[in-house]
Amino acid sequence: MNTCSHVHHEARMAGERLPKTVSVDVLFDLSEFFKIFGDTTRIRVVKILLDGERSVGDLSEQLSLEQSVVSHQLRILRTAGLVRPRRDGRKVIYALDDEHIGQIFNVGLAHILHKRRGRK
Repeated sequence: MNTCSHVHHEARMAGERLPKTVSVDVLFDLSEFFKIFGDTTRIRVVKILLDGERSVGDLSEQLSLEQSVVSHQLRILRTAGLVRPRRDGRKVIYALDDEHIGQIFNVGLAHILHKRRGRK
Protein backbone atom coordinates (compact mmCIF):
# COMPACT_ATOMS: atom_id res chain seq x y z
CA MET A 1 0.00 0.00 0.00
CA ASN A 2 1.54 3.35 -0.97
CA THR A 3 1.86 6.12 1.61
CA CYS A 4 -1.15 8.05 0.33
CA SER A 5 -3.40 4.98 0.34
CA HIS A 6 -2.12 4.06 3.79
CA VAL A 7 -2.93 7.54 5.14
CA HIS A 8 -6.42 7.46 3.61
CA HIS A 9 -6.99 3.98 5.07
CA GLU A 10 -5.93 5.19 8.54
CA ALA A 11 -8.26 8.18 8.29
CA ARG A 12 -11.20 5.98 7.29
CA MET A 13 -10.47 3.55 10.13
CA ALA A 14 -10.29 6.38 12.67
CA GLY A 15 -13.58 7.80 11.37
CA GLU A 16 -15.33 4.47 11.82
CA ARG A 17 -14.55 4.54 15.54
CA LEU A 18 -15.91 8.03 16.13
CA PRO A 19 -19.36 8.82 17.51
CA LYS A 20 -22.04 10.05 15.09
CA THR A 21 -22.88 13.07 17.23
CA VAL A 22 -20.38 15.38 18.87
CA SER A 23 -21.15 18.16 21.35
CA VAL A 24 -20.45 21.80 20.57
CA ASP A 25 -17.90 21.82 23.41
CA VAL A 26 -15.94 18.99 21.79
CA LEU A 27 -16.10 20.73 18.40
CA PHE A 28 -14.77 23.89 20.04
CA ASP A 29 -11.87 21.89 21.50
CA LEU A 30 -11.21 20.42 18.05
CA SER A 31 -11.15 23.92 16.57
CA GLU A 32 -8.63 25.02 19.21
CA PHE A 33 -6.55 21.91 18.50
CA PHE A 34 -6.36 22.68 14.78
CA LYS A 35 -5.35 26.29 15.50
CA ILE A 36 -2.11 24.92 16.92
CA PHE A 37 -1.22 23.64 13.44
CA GLY A 38 -1.68 27.18 12.07
CA ASP A 39 1.95 28.17 12.54
CA THR A 40 4.70 27.11 10.13
CA THR A 41 7.34 26.86 12.86
CA ARG A 42 5.15 24.53 14.92
CA ILE A 43 4.46 22.41 11.83
CA ARG A 44 8.21 22.21 11.17
CA VAL A 45 8.81 21.12 14.78
CA VAL A 46 6.17 18.39 14.47
CA LYS A 47 7.72 17.20 11.20
CA ILE A 48 11.16 16.88 12.81
CA LEU A 49 9.72 15.11 15.87
CA LEU A 50 8.10 12.54 13.57
CA ASP A 51 11.63 11.13 13.23
CA GLY A 52 12.18 10.92 16.98
CA GLU A 53 12.76 12.97 20.08
CA ARG A 54 15.01 16.03 20.06
CA SER A 55 16.38 18.61 22.47
CA VAL A 56 15.63 22.31 22.11
CA GLY A 57 19.20 22.81 20.89
CA ASP A 58 18.83 20.09 18.25
CA LEU A 59 15.54 21.58 17.05
CA SER A 60 16.99 25.09 17.04
CA GLU A 61 19.92 23.93 14.90
CA GLN A 62 17.74 21.98 12.45
CA LEU A 63 15.30 24.87 12.09
CA SER A 64 18.01 27.58 11.99
CA LEU A 65 16.11 29.50 14.67
CA GLU A 66 17.07 30.94 18.04
CA GLN A 67 16.48 28.61 20.99
CA SER A 68 14.10 31.16 22.54
CA VAL A 69 11.86 31.00 19.44
CA VAL A 70 11.87 27.19 19.45
CA SER A 71 11.23 27.09 23.22
CA HIS A 72 8.24 29.39 22.82
CA GLN A 73 6.71 27.16 20.12
CA LEU A 74 7.43 24.01 22.17
CA ARG A 75 5.65 25.59 25.14
CA ILE A 76 2.57 26.13 22.95
CA LEU A 77 2.76 22.56 21.61
CA ARG A 78 3.22 21.18 25.14
CA THR A 79 0.30 23.17 26.55
CA ALA A 80 -1.89 21.86 23.71
CA GLY A 81 -0.81 18.28 24.45
CA LEU A 82 0.97 17.71 21.14
CA VAL A 83 4.45 17.18 22.57
CA ARG A 84 5.77 15.88 25.87
CA PRO A 85 9.05 16.75 27.57
CA ARG A 86 11.41 14.53 29.53
CA ARG A 87 14.56 15.44 31.40
CA ASP A 88 17.92 14.00 30.40
CA GLY A 89 20.34 15.51 32.89
CA ARG A 90 20.26 19.23 32.27
CA LYS A 91 18.59 18.89 28.86
CA VAL A 92 14.88 18.72 28.14
CA ILE A 93 14.08 16.30 25.35
CA TYR A 94 10.82 16.61 23.40
CA ALA A 95 8.77 13.96 21.60
CA LEU A 96 5.34 13.86 20.00
CA ASP A 97 2.76 13.04 22.64
CA ASP A 98 1.33 10.05 20.76
CA GLU A 99 0.93 8.49 17.33
CA HIS A 100 -2.23 10.54 16.61
CA ILE A 101 -0.14 13.67 16.13
CA GLY A 102 1.89 12.00 13.38
CA GLN A 103 -1.27 10.63 11.78
CA ILE A 104 -2.87 14.08 11.74
CA PHE A 105 0.27 15.58 10.20
CA ASN A 106 0.45 12.83 7.56
CA VAL A 107 -3.24 13.09 6.62
CA GLY A 108 -2.93 16.88 6.31
CA LEU A 109 0.22 16.55 4.22
CA ALA A 110 -1.41 13.95 1.96
CA HIS A 111 -4.34 16.32 1.42
CA ILE A 112 -2.05 19.23 0.49
CA LEU A 113 -0.01 17.08 -1.89
CA HIS A 114 -3.21 15.85 -3.57
CA LYS A 115 -4.39 19.42 -4.04
CA ARG A 116 -1.02 20.47 -5.45
CA ARG A 117 -1.19 17.65 -7.99
CA GLY A 118 -4.66 18.77 -9.06
CA ARG A 119 -6.49 15.75 -7.62
CA LYS A 120 -9.72 16.05 -5.74
